Amino acid sequence: MNQASGDRPNKSLNTVPNQVLVLGQADINRAITRIAHEIIERNRGLDGVVIVGLQRGGVWLAERLVSTINQIEGETSPSIPLGKLDVSLFRDDISLRPVTPVTVTDIPADLAGSKVVLVDDVLFTGRTVRAALDALNQYGRPSSVQLAVMIDRGHRELPIRPDYVGKNLPTGRDEDVLVSPEGVTLSKKVNS
Repeated sequence: MNQASGDRPNKSLNTVPNQVLVLGQADINRAITRIAHEIIERNRGLDGVVIVGLQRGGVWLAERLVSTINQIEGETSPSIPLGKLDVSLFRDDISLRPVTPVTVTDIPADLAGSKVVLVDDVLFTGRTVRAALDALNQYGRPSSVQLAVMIDRGHRELPIRPDYVGKNLPTGRDEDVLVSPEGVTLSKKVNS
């Protein structure tokens, strides 16, 4: 940052050069709580709702959403089903990069007639979500599919939009976004 202009460096930034903390842990927690309330309100309760986290980045977020929803609804409500989905074999860019499915798909029940909420950490081009929609078909035909993401960074290549967003974060294609339970950081890609 430019000290001459009066800007002070952010002491909470990570030590990686050119990395900026966009959301802190408290911001992540607030966004998860807001998205959890929105899911309950939009679906008029939780009847038939199944949360499915996309491997890898969406799984921890889906787990936190389920935990938060269960806290909001209280112990008398049944726990919301949680699934994990690996979409690596359904991607349309398999020929462009190696596919090594190292994560497990675990869908808790037949999805026929359910309201599925797909959860991912970052929405970028939309291609991962398209692959997830294809992969979901193996587990039944849901009555609806909704999308929850922590970060929507734009640059869509397909007509896909999220229903629930933690933060809209306009980025350049030369930037990386890293989402974790501790926060969201933005950095420039390093060309090697």
